[in-house]
Amino acid sequence: MSETMTANTYDIERINEMLKGLSPETIASIVAFIASQADRERRHNEFVAETLAAEQEPDSIICDTAEEVMEAIRNWTE
Repeated sequence: MSETMTANTYDIERINEMLKGLSPETIASIVAFIASQADRERRHNEFVAETLAAEQEPDSIICDTAEEVMEAIRNWTE
């Protein structure tokens, strides 16, 4: 087993032991906090994946004149 997995398992076991002595209200707060952290991490990972994908497939247009820029703007959906 990897060192990270062992550390995570140890931390989870520690957390489980600490939870046993907490009130239901405190546990509800902890659950809400963990849910928000998990959502934050999920959104961050999606952002990173989208950013890396965009870097791999740039869709830029090179314009040499203002007229070319205006034409590109008018036709941006094509």
